[in-house]
Amino acid sequence: MEGQCLCGAVGLSSPEAREIGACHCGFCRKWGGGGPLLAVHCGPAVELRGTEHMTVYASSEWAERAFCMQCGTHLYYKLLATGEYFVPAGVFDSSDFELATQIYVDKKPPYYALANQTPMLTEQQVIDQFAASGDTPPESAS
Repeated sequence: MEGQCLCGAVGLSSPEAREIGACHCGFCRKWGGGGPLLAVHCGPAVELRGTEHMTVYASSEWAERAFCMQCGTHLYYKLLATGEYFVPAGVFDSSDFELATQIYVDKKPPYYALANQTPMLTEQQVIDQFAASGDTPPESAS
């Protein structure tokens, strides 16, 4: 799949994926201006172009977020332990996606709701999944 930021300064390629996950945690809502992060799990095989136009922010001890310095487009959320990228769906040239899951649903504010019927995990369920895999769980920043 191919994608780029709003101004075209940063581009990326990733393996084909069609599922979007919605994260309602406080970090993602703050990063996105109040709504959930709607992202495609791309795994570690993301190729970036124009990285000189990109800024990376260490948003926690376990993850970083990147954005275009010119237009501000959010480019990815990356888990440091695994190198896995979660790319906002809007970055991609395609819109052929399906909302597949929602996490941190207990942190979702009451001012929006998604109509799609998906598996919905609470903060504790996400933490439990990370603990079972041995990875560090992301915090919600309520």
